[in-house]
Amino acid sequence: MPGLFIDVKVDPEVAKDAGIAAKLEEVCPVGIFVAAASGVEIDEQNLDECVLCDLCIEAAPKNGVRVIKLYES
Repeated sequence: MPGLFIDVKVDPEVAKDAGIAAKLEEVCPVGIFVAAASGVEIDEQNLDECVLCDLCIEAAPKNGVRVIKLYES
């Protein structure tokens, strides 16, 4: 379930990588990403806290993470 303003999509292959999951959890200033044994999970309660810093996009492989602004068409 996406947030009211923001949704975050992680490529399924990227989501399974524990190393990238840990990196995403580390760089996100608002705790959207949670590193789990199975890879990255999204804390949906924090989605609308996103500050659009793009740190997650920079930390993941190209096109591995997408931040979707639901208020734009």
